[in-house]
Amino acid sequence: MSIDIPTNSLNTPKLLAAIDMGTNSFKMLLIRADPRGRFLTVDRFKEPVVLGRDMISTVNPSANSPPSISIDSQRRAISALQNFSGILHGHHVNKTAIVATSAVREAKNQREFLSRVRDELGFEINVLSGEEEARFVYLGVLQFLPLYDKTILTVDIGGGSTEFVLGKEGKVIFAVSLKLGHVSLTESFVKNGKIVEMQQYIRSVVIKSDLVEKVREIGFDVAVGSSGTIRSIEKAVFLGFGFDRANEGVAFGEFSREWKFSREELIGVVEGLCGLDGEGELERRVGFFKRRAEFILAGGVLLREIFEILDIGEMEVSGYALGEGVVSEMLRKDCEGYDVGVNVRWRSVVRLATRFNGEKRMKLAVQCVGIAKEFFEGLEKCNELTNHQSSSAVCLGEKDLEYLDAAILLHNIGLFFGKKGYHKQSYHIIKNGHHLYGYNAEEVELIALLARYHRKKFPRYGHASLQGLTEEVKLKFRVLCVVMRISLVLCMRFQGLEISLSHEGYKLVITELKGRSLLPDSVQPTLVDIMKELKPELEHFKEVFNQNLSVVILNPHI
Repeated sequence: MSIDIPTNSLNTPKLLAAIDMGTNSFKMLLIRADPRGRFLTVDRFKEPVVLGRDMISTVNPSANSPPSISIDSQRRAISALQNFSGILHGHHVNKTAIVATSAVREAKNQREFLSRVRDELGFEINVLSGEEEARFVYLGVLQFLPLYDKTILTVDIGGGSTEFVLGKEGKVIFAVSLKLGHVSLTESFVKNGKIVEMQQYIRSVVIKSDLVEKVREIGFDVAVGSSGTIRSIEKAVFLGFGFDRANEGVAFGEFSREWKFSREELIGVVEGLCGLDGEGELERRVGFFKRRAEFILAGGVLLREIFEILDIGEMEVSGYALGEGVVSEMLRKDCEGYDVGVNVRWRSVVRLATRFNGEKRMKLAVQCVGIAKEFFEGLEKCNELTNHQSSSAVCLGEKDLEYLDAAILLHNIGLFFGKKGYHKQSYHIIKNGHHLYGYNAEEVELIALLARYHRKKFPRYGHASLQGLTEEVKLKFRVLCVVMRISLVLCMRFQGLEISLSHEGYKLVITELKGRSLLPDSVQPTLVDIMKELKPELEHFKEVFNQNLSVVILNPHI
C-alpha cells in the first residue's frame, strides 16, 4: 500500500501569548494556533498578585474617589510580569498581547504604574474599558461553546468588576461593566461579617445600572458564566458541595458531564458557604476552592443575586474567557479569512478533553499532540510509505491530522472513572456521550477507536472492532494508531524529533526534555523503560509501513 501525505498540506502553527492583568491575579496563556484559527492552550501561568487588595480595603466601594495602586502592589505586579517575561523568552513566541482590567482601569496613578512597567520591562499594556473587557470575554466564550447563532448573556465575575455582555453571531449587542468584584466585596463586606449589607449593595448597583432594562428589552437564549469564580461554583455543584449527600451533583447519564448548573444548585452551594463557621468547615472550603477560597463566598452571593435579578434559571459554563478572547482578536487581525464562528468541530474536542482531563493530564496531552504532529509531518517529508496489505493508495491530509490530534487529547479521559480499563472508558465516552459536534458517525468511531487502542493490544487489519469501517478508513486507522502510540511513548520524556528515510528504513532522532517532565517523579520513566515500551511499537510500525524504524536519542545536556 502507498500512503501519500501531500507535501505542504499542513500549516505551520504560531505560538501566541496573552497576559491578563486582573484585580485578583495575573494570568498568562501560551496558545499554539494554526492559520485556520484552531488553537490549543500549551500552558497556563498564574500569579496571585491581588493588585486591588490594598486599593479596595482603604476605599468605600461606593465612593467616587479613585484608589491608587500601592507600592507593595506595584512590586508584586512587576515581579509577576518579570516571571512571565522569563517564560516568554524561553519560548519562541510569535506575538504577545498584554491587557489590564478593573484595578488598573480605576487607579488614579495608572499612568505612573504603566510607565514603571514600560521602563523596567519594556511591556506596552492595553488598559481595557469595561465594554472592551466584556467584548473579549464574549469572544472567548465563542471559542469554547457552540453558541455562535444564539443570543448569549455572558457573566464574568472578576476581582474588581463584573462584566455583562449580550451578543450574537460574534457581535456585541450590549455590554456593561459594574464595579462588583469578589475581591472588593470580600474586603468591604465579608471580612466585616456584613453579608446582608453586601446583598443590598449588589442589588443597588445592578438596579441603578441599565442592565436589567437592557436584558429585558433584548432577551437571551442562553446564560453563560466564564470566570474562574463561576467555574469553581460549577465544580462545587458537581462534587456535591452544599448538599446533604456526598456527590449529589454527580450525574453522568450516558457518559456525559454537562458544563452547567441551575439556580437551585447555586443556592445550595451559597447556603453551604454561608454555613461554614468552624475551623474544620473552613478547611473544607479550602479543599474545594483552593486559592479561591478567600473570595468564593462573595463571588457566590454575587452570582446568586445576579440570577435572581436577571431571572436566570440555568447557566452554562465556559472554560474560556478574557485571555482566549484576546487570542481570538489577535487571530482575527493576523489570519486572512478568520471567522470566530468556525472550528465548531475542533472546539468540541477541546471542550470534552478539558471536561474530563485534569490540568496536568491536559498539558501532557497537548505536549503529545505536538510530538505527534512532528512525527506526522516527518513522515510527510519522507514522501512515500509502503505497506504490504494492499497496492492501493490512501491519502492522508489535514483532516487525518485532526483525527489524530483529537484522539490524543481524548485518550486519557476514561481515567476520570478510574485507572482500570480506562482506555475502554475513553472509547465509550467519545462514542456514546454525544460530545463531538460536526463529526459524522464514521469520524467519531475513528477517533474513539484510536483512543481505545492507544495501549494494550494493537488491532490487526481484520480485527472485529474494525469491521464497520471502510477499507480506506481501516488503513488510515492503522497508520494513525501507530503514529499515536509511538508519540505517546516519546512525549513522556522527549521533545522535538526528526525523521528521515534511507535504504535501511526510517530513522527517528529524538531529543531529551531539557526541563522536568509533566509526569510526577513516582511514575517518571527511565530511558530503559522508554526503550522497552517502544520495542513492540516499532514492530507495529514495521507491520503497517513494511519498513524498519530505528531510534536515536540525543541528550541536550552533553
